[in-house]
Amino acid sequence: MAAAPTSPPPFDNNTQVPHIDVDDDPGYDSYSLTGDEETDTTSIKSSIYRYRIEHGRRYHAYKDGAYWGPNDEEAQETNDLAHHVNMLMMNQKLYLAPLDKPQKVLDIGTGTGIWAIDFADQHPEAMVIGTDLSPIQPRWVPPNLRFEVDDATEYPWTFGQNTFDYIHVRDLFGCIPDWGQFMRQCLDCLKPGGYLEVSNVSVWVDCDDDSIPDDPNHPLRRWGAVFREAGRITGKTTEILETQRQVMSESGFEDVREARFKKPIGPWPKDPLLKEQGRFYQIECLQGSEGWALAFLTRVMKWEIDEVRTFLDDFQACVKDRRIHSYSPVSVVWGRKPIV
Repeated sequence: MAAAPTSPPPFDNNTQVPHIDVDDDPGYDSYSLTGDEETDTTSIKSSIYRYRIEHGRRYHAYKDGAYWGPNDEEAQETNDLAHHVNMLMMNQKLYLAPLDKPQKVLDIGTGTGIWAIDFADQHPEAMVIGTDLSPIQPRWVPPNLRFEVDDATEYPWTFGQNTFDYIHVRDLFGCIPDWGQFMRQCLDCLKPGGYLEVSNVSVWVDCDDDSIPDDPNHPLRRWGAVFREAGRITGKTTEILETQRQVMSESGFEDVREARFKKPIGPWPKDPLLKEQGRFYQIECLQGSEGWALAFLTRVMKWEIDEVRTFLDDFQACVKDRRIHSYSPVSVVWGRKPIV
């Protein structure tokens, strides 16, 4: 069995994540950019597969509109690519919480199930459950893994108290109406001493060298402002990254820790590992940006589709611009349920 990874030191909010040195070599490579058993919980009715088709993209049918992203093949490829980028960012670790032989694990918002599959492979002693609004996960999975269609914002959960040793959540920004209530439900379903780990990436991009002009109309500045506002309108914040450590502490967790990262967009970093991460994240941004934007901008912000297409063209041009050294901030927080 693989040993549990050593956790990084807690993030100190009074310090800054180190600047990423830019590779000044103009010749760097920009990369090519061109379950059968039925139960009350796992039963999948035919209506769940009557997906919504909108602007050429496919969206989940169960709890229609609760999640902003599509679930079609392109979105699934982006989800798997995002997992690869996250593994590069976290030095091939699936989690940062100091787990010790977990027996039951829950992955909320599992998507394609790629994280849950990897975790189940690494921890054959654990029973892993992945939940999502979309039944898009593969059928052939490790024997200690099952997937369920479920809405994590419906309380109370069907899982009993003190069920799980570990709950994993990644990139559910814009999905949860009340993060305090959500984390308290996680606390209730964890065993004493069990861990919750929450990772969220920002919906805005930043830079350390002023290569993004300080102009609210610049596509990269506008991108962040628009998605922040969309979260405020829906009441499902897209800015949870900024407060999730505090929310976790206030929800009753102890020994709450945080690690912060910067995901470079493009192969501009000097550091070889960050350069590799940036290559893949650039592709993720180019491939995924349409799916990230369409529902938010047409349903929530009430933009016309032509306006969205123009905005996407401008954003993607900036993503490919070698003069811009942008990155997305990431926060990973984990905390333990008190034993007594």
